[in-house]
Amino acid sequence: MTKDTSKLDKIVLQARLNAEKRAKGYREQALKLFPWVCGRCARAFDHKTVQLLEVHHKNNNHDDNPADGSNWELLCTYCHENEHAKVRDAAGRSDHGNTMTGATFNPFADLKERLKNKS
Repeated sequence: MTKDTSKLDKIVLQARLNAEKRAKGYREQALKLFPWVCGRCARAFDHKTVQLLEVHHKNNNHDDNPADGSNWELLCTYCHENEHAKVRDAAGRSDHGNTMTGATFNPFADLKERLKNKS
């Protein structure tokens, strides 16, 4: 029994094409609006290296693309990866009702006394 997947394939293809079109659109707009400098490390880019400059959505919503660029910032590929890694690392972690106590051991608490005894 084979299912006709042509309708699903068309939907998936159209979704991918729309995503690529949307991505190209806001990237091109951001490159026109902002200087070609990473917003984190301040590395400058030129026409030879601009492929390493990526558009980061400040609110992490890739569908929120205002024409004024208020939800975008240009980041180098390394800083962009770091931004998303921070979000992934923080996922599932919250401080609500889960306060951790600080360390109580102080290895230098009696240092002054130890130094007196050495003399």
